[in-house]
Amino acid sequence: MTIQQATEYTHTTVLLNEAVDALGISGERANGIYIDGTFGRGGHSRLILQQLGPQGRLIAFDKDAQAIASAAEISDPRFHIVHDSFAAMTAALEELGVSQVDGILMDLGISSPQVDDASRGFSFRSDGPLDMRMDTSRDMSAAEWLAVEEEEKIREVIKNYGEERFAFQIAKAIVARRQTESITGTRQLAELVAHAVKTREKGKDPATRTFQAIRIFVNKELEDLEIGLDAAFAALSPFGRMSVISFHSLEDRIVKQFFASKVKLEQPDRRLPIRHVDLPQAQMRLLNRIKPSEAEVVANPRARSAILRIAERLPEVVK
Repeated sequence: MTIQQATEYTHTTVLLNEAVDALGISGERANGIYIDGTFGRGGHSRLILQQLGPQGRLIAFDKDAQAIASAAEISDPRFHIVHDSFAAMTAALEELGVSQVDGILMDLGISSPQVDDASRGFSFRSDGPLDMRMDTSRDMSAAEWLAVEEEEKIREVIKNYGEERFAFQIAKAIVARRQTESITGTRQLAELVAHAVKTREKGKDPATRTFQAIRIFVNKELEDLEIGLDAAFAALSPFGRMSVISFHSLEDRIVKQFFASKVKLEQPDRRLPIRHVDLPQAQMRLLNRIKPSEAEVVANPRARSAILRIAERLPEVVK
C-alpha cells in the first residue's frame, strides 16, 4: 500500500495490489494498453507503470483539476492523462488512435484529498463553500443547484441517491430556508439536515446520506458509471480484464448488474429450431469479488465499504 501526497492532503490507495494484479499485466500483456479510469492521486497508475513493459501504454482519466496536476508529475512517456470522466472514454480513445485495450481499472467514488479539503465542499465535518463538483470548471455547484431546484426534485435526489428516509423533511427544510437566506456553506447545510432528521443512525452523522446524494447528483456519477462501463466493455480486447472498485451500494449494484448482463445472456425459447452455435454466448466471465482485509481497514477505515469486482471479456464464438 502506498500513500500519495497531494499538496497537504494525503490519499491511501484502496485495494492497490489486488486491483492492479487483477489486470494480469505479465508476459506479452505487459506491452499492452491499459486504462486507469480514475487517476485520483495516481496510486493505481504508478503501480501499473511499474509492471508495464517498454512498449506498454497507460491512459488515465480524471475530472478533477487537482488530480490532473498530480498526473503532470509523471514524466513516463508510456503515460497519458485525459482531463475528463471515463464516460468520455470512447471519444478519447478514438482521438488517440486506440481501438482496443488489454485492461481497465475503475476506482469509483471520491478521494481522501477531495473530502479533506474543506474548500471543495464535499464534507460536512469542516465548514467550506457548498461546491461538491469534481470538475469545478463545469456545471452547477451544489449551492447553485439547491438555490433553484424544485422541492420534489431535491426530495427525489436525496431519497434515491442517498437512500435517506427523511428525504421529504430535508427537501422541505431546504426550500423553506432558502426563502430567507442562501444555502452556501457545508456546515449550514449539515445543521439544517440535522434539525430535519428525527432519528440518527449510531455512529453516523445525520448529514451523511444527504451529502452523498447531492454529490452523486451534481457530478452525474451514476450516469457516468453506466456510460463508462459500456465504453470499457466495448474497448476491451478478448481476454481483457475489468477491475472495478465501488464504495457504496448504488455503485456496486450497477457494476454487479452490468457484469451479470454480460455473463448470463437471455436465451430464446428452447422449442425454437435454433442451432447451438447460434444461441447467445456469454460475453464475459466473472473472476473474483474482493473486499479489503481486516488489516487494510484498520490502517485505512475509509476502505471498509470497498468492493472490487473483476471480470474478463471472452472472445466471440466463430460461427
